[in-house]
Amino acid sequence: MSVTELRTGIERFTDLTGRATSWLALVIVVLMATNVLLRYLFSYGTVWAQELEWHLLAPLILFGMSYALLHGEHVRVDVLYANFSPRKKLYVDLLSALLSVIISVIIIWLSLNYVQQAYVIDEQSSDPGGLPYRWILKALIPLGFLFLILQSLALALGVLEKLKALRT
Repeated sequence: MSVTELRTGIERFTDLTGRATSWLALVIVVLMATNVLLRYLFSYGTVWAQELEWHLLAPLILFGMSYALLHGEHVRVDVLYANFSPRKKLYVDLLSALLSVIISVIIIWLSLNYVQQAYVIDEQSSDPGGLPYRWILKALIPLGFLFLILQSLALALGVLEKLKALRT
């Protein structure tokens, strides 16, 4: 497998997971609207439905960050970046991708014990009627940052390909 094939494979995976995850935004909107209508029109609400809102928000954010990176929708200081030469922009992108990998590895490493502890104690909502299996939600933290590592590596590979093309 060539470097280009690896990069495009990772990018296809990121795009697919990002598009699938984006549907959670619609689910969250419908759920929140339903919760508000039930609460204010019928004076009815459930703890599990309110908790489900942020349980769905977590994967949206954790899987959406690699999708945002793929499509260049991540936070960047464009005031400085916009004035850089194409070569300097590529070096900034490469450094950013490598820093993203390092930070993601640290977050994964730190979150593993957090997830393991939640699994061992079978953590669930402390509120009556809340959702069980909170460890599943916490397990999305290392998974989401693993996806970010993959996309950051794909970005770095793409930058290296562009730098190589500039040299010739």
